[in-house]
Amino acid sequence: MPIMNYTTDISVTKTMGEIQGALARRGVTRISTLFDDSGVAAGLGFTMKTDYGPRDFELPVRTAGVLKAMESDSKVPRSKCTTEQAAKVAWRIAKDWLEAQSALIDAQLARLDEVMFPYMVVSEEGTVYELFRGKQLESLEATKTSATV
Repeated sequence: MPIMNYTTDISVTKTMGEIQGALARRGVTRISTLFDDSGVAAGLGFTMKTDYGPRDFELPVRTAGVLKAMESDSKVPRSKCTTEQAAKVAWRIAKDWLEAQSALIDAQLARLDEVMFPYMVVSEEGTVYELFRGKQLESLEATKTSATV
């Protein structure tokens, strides 16, 4: 089965607006666009009120990974394997993921800050996930080093 949304014709701008609307309905107080080094939209940053005060979150949208997945799937027509199409697909996937998380919130199975926890910005080092991943990699390297000594 090909990557979801690979046939979408919906623009990145429209999808970003839909995501922003979904976040606004959940009580977000600030929304901004994250850009990569080339000036291409690469995610959204937002602030929301939590039980612990306002918290910042960053939701990445990694187009390069989507393009790679599309290119490696023989069921995706080569004509669809473009950076522009991958961006459309990546943003639709992010929107669909956020809608699924919103369904959990609406059903009171989870809270927005709970499902967005990995994306919470905690320091200059980045998000909770980025900090965790960095610490895990450091731990693995330390284990390798001590094992070879």
